[in-house]
Amino acid sequence: MRLIALTLVCMFPLFLACQSDPTELSENIKNTQFTSQDEELVIRPYTENPRYWQYQGKPVLLLGATNNDNLFQSADMKEQLDLLSSIGGNYIRNTMSSRDDGDIWPFHKQANGLYDLEEWNDQYWKQFEELLKLTAERNIIVQIEVWDRFDFSQEFWQLNPFNPKNNTNYSVSASGMADDYPHHPGGDLQTFFHSLEGMPRYMAELDKIRAYQEKFVKKMLSYSLNYGHVLYCINNETNTPVEWGKYWINFINEEAGTNLIYATDMFDQFLEPQSCESCLEALMSPDEYAFVDASQLNWNNGQEHWDNLRWVMGQREKMTLRPVNSVKVYGKASASGSNGGVKRFCRDVIGGFASVRFHRPATGNGLNESAIAAIKSVRKIETVDRFWNLEPQESLLSGRESNEAYLTANVGETYVLLFPNSGTVKIDLSKHPKIFYARWISIATGEWGNKFQFEGGGFQEIATPDSKGWFVVISDRDSFE
Repeated sequence: MRLIALTLVCMFPLFLACQSDPTELSENIKNTQFTSQDEELVIRPYTENPRYWQYQGKPVLLLGATNNDNLFQSADMKEQLDLLSSIGGNYIRNTMSSRDDGDIWPFHKQANGLYDLEEWNDQYWKQFEELLKLTAERNIIVQIEVWDRFDFSQEFWQLNPFNPKNNTNYSVSASGMADDYPHHPGGDLQTFFHSLEGMPRYMAELDKIRAYQEKFVKKMLSYSLNYGHVLYCINNETNTPVEWGKYWINFINEEAGTNLIYATDMFDQFLEPQSCESCLEALMSPDEYAFVDASQLNWNNGQEHWDNLRWVMGQREKMTLRPVNSVKVYGKASASGSNGGVKRFCRDVIGGFASVRFHRPATGNGLNESAIAAIKSVRKIETVDRFWNLEPQESLLSGRESNEAYLTANVGETYVLLFPNSGTVKIDLSKHPKIFYARWISIATGEWGNKFQFEGGGFQEIATPDSKGWFVVISDRDSFE
């Protein structure tokens, strides 16, 4: 994509980010007119380490959790954003979806129960704009997903205004779409996602549908382009050919004009990235995919999760560096007390993701106590050192078993060890004969644990206090709270 200067032609609220407190606001620079010199103030890859994001000129690790993926449709939107901000969260996912109970659709519904795709539902867009405003005020980055395939198949298609039987604008025969798609959307049978000439299911009738699709995206952008804290992801876990996503990435870039924006796509098969051709294309095409969203690899468990994560990061290193996001971390606490979502979240952070967010219930923790504790624990690590200064260093560990411990470090200065459960490993400090200071952080509570210190210059054994999951931060400075 084009990395061009930002010239916003309209006003939007801007707040000064603070490295140590991502929720801190600055009231004196609201409603500022921007020029090309202000491109640093929007969300963009960190100039010193493009593996991470920066916002308002400062690097930032994005951490998030919400109980809904289309928060603008939730009655408790403000309350969730306030809670997220209060614990150091600064990242949400926002699908433009309308399929949950109580959601409204973007188009006007007539008295006869049919939608008119030429007219908007003003309330939908008012709620969307309110989300953008509230998140900007709290320095919370919004990753928008334009199309969610689940809105367009099975029972949800029966409610969708794009369904020919639900609107006054076209019939089944005139649209190229059926009024029923009963199969899981992973089969990519819905012709809505093939409205481009040359796609496998394209037919000329779909040109009409594409016109309405473009109308919808333009309407969305008429709000979102007024803000500098927005990222764009075209699809939710798509299996559709890459041409579809590329079309919309280019469309958004063209509509953005001189606005600096970042867009990507999310491929379903990132759970097996090494055999996913679309995933490889995203990793190897930085000019088209301005960042990578590899959320689907969070279906993996334990060591396999880590191995796939690190493989993705390794491929990224071969190309122009850019952030890899994880907007959906699956898994939550089970009856046995196991919490796979928290373990994945922590591995994602240690492994180098630029953003990590807990998925909503029922397949994720949402903004529950476990998610809150995990976010707090990571923010405590940042009081000692920042993750853009660290790199995974698993080779420095000895006596490690599969999935026992993970390490990222600024070698010789800071080491962060993750123990998803219990464990005992040795860390190689043989080249650094000096005093090191260390402190435990409980992943289960988000609170500091015991402090200790030791002499470097050899291999130091580290053993967990219990099996509930821990970080231990080791530093050559006694800078702990």
